[in-house]
Order: sequence, then structure tokens, then C-alpha cells
Amino acid sequence: MKTSRFLSAGLAAGISFLIVTSNMAAASPILQSGSHGHDVLLLQKKLQTVGYEIQSADGIYGEETERAVAEFQRDQKIRITGIVNNATWRALQTAKKRQWGSDVPRPSHQSLAAATASRPSLDRLAPNNEPILSRGKVNSLLQTAKSYIGVPYKFGGTTPKAFDCSGYLQYVFAQNGITIPRTADEQYKLGLRTQSSQQLVPGDLVFFTTYAPGASHCGIYLGDGNFIHASSSKGVRVDSLSNTYWAPKFLGGKHIVK
Repeated sequence: MKTSRFLSAGLAAGISFLIVTSNMAAASPILQSGSHGHDVLLLQKKLQTVGYEIQSADGIYGEETERAVAEFQRDQKIRITGIVNNATWRALQTAKKRQWGSDVPRPSHQSLAAATASRPSLDRLAPNNEPILSRGKVNSLLQTAKSYIGVPYKFGGTTPKAFDCSGYLQYVFAQNGITIPRTADEQYKLGLRTQSSQQLVPGDLVFFTTYAPGASHCGIYLGDGNFIHASSSKGVRVDSLSNTYWAPKFLGGKHIVK
């Protein structure tokens, strides 16, 4: 009886480990400076486990986490960006604890700074609480957004193969030279709060409360009461703010056009 219980417990633990590992690999959320939450906490703990210095695993992707990621990417011969992409997630799944010693020196902050000084892909995030999109770029941004209509939804999706809501916005803006945060709640900090949807202009952002309190879904305002977004049920599509599903969930708009 005891042996049976031990086997059952071991099997359950093994299945749980496989599910967690599989989910992390499948979702592969893009994490970078400004990201926060459970995925960042998992990242920080994994980096600590394999020997990279993070003083506080707090779920906030700050300079210390960015530096540790860049060190890991350098040691794994992955392009050094300080951003956790799919390649970095995959490498973390199989990474072994690093043995520092005379033949493997611990990386210095100075050598890392030199290695990452010219990296082109680690753009500065757009500032919070102010407009970030020039009026002359609005049409280009909206054309980019519309070009992905029909792309399916996938939690953690950040490419034209599949998007989640905030991954879609981040990708569209990146195609137009603007780097915004990864998650909806962080994106909600962009721009200026509008008093009503009537004050929105094409290119502004709209936010909704769906599965969690606060901003948990997002889209881009197109004008005439319509917005484009990555819907969890139908992928990238256009909907109306007055839609019976979206209207009661509307949290507010953020004016980002300058």
C-alpha cells in the first residue's frame, strides 16, 4: 500500500513538472524591461538556479534581470538583447548550473556593457503618461495592424503565426519603430487617460477588463467606434466598442497620438 502511494505521488509530481515545463515552452512569452508578473518570477528563479546573479526574485524585470539575461545569452551564444525571446526560453529549459572557476571566469558588468553597447534590438521603451505616436505615423500603424486580420490567437503569441492581445500590439508598434511594454497592464500606463470614448482618435489604445481586474485586454482604436485586437476566440479582428460583449468590459482609452 505504501509503495503504491509513493509511486502515485511520484507519478503526479512528474506529470506536474512536465505540464509546467511544457506550458513555459509553449507559451514562450516575450519578456523585457518593464515586464512583470509570474513569468518574470519564473525567469528570475531559473536564472538564479543556473548561477546568474539576481539579488531579489520579485517578478519585476528591471536592470538586474536584464543584465542577467544578457549574460546568459552571451554564454549560450544567443544574440545578446537582454530580451527573453523563444530562443532564450528554450536554452533556459536545458541550461545546467554554471561552474565558475579559473577556466570559466564570472562575467563582469564592464565586459557585458561592452558586449551589449551596440545591440540594435534593445530599444528604449516608450515613456509612460505621454503621447508616443506621431500623427504622421498613424495611417502606417493602422495599415500594419489590419494586415494581420485573421491571424489566430495564442496565449503568449508574439509573432504573425499567432498573437495574444498585448503581443499583437507590441508587434504592430515595433513594426513602426516604437517599442512598448509586453503586457496589457503595462501598456495601460502609456499615453493620457481619456474622459470618454468620444475623445479617442485613430491610433489611440483601448483597454478592457476581462479575466482579471484592471487592464487585461487591449486593442487599437480605428475610429467610428471600432477597434482592432487579437480576440481569444477569433484571432485578430475588428469589433465595435458598443458590442454587447465589449461595452460592459470597457476600462478606458489612452490617448497616445501627438
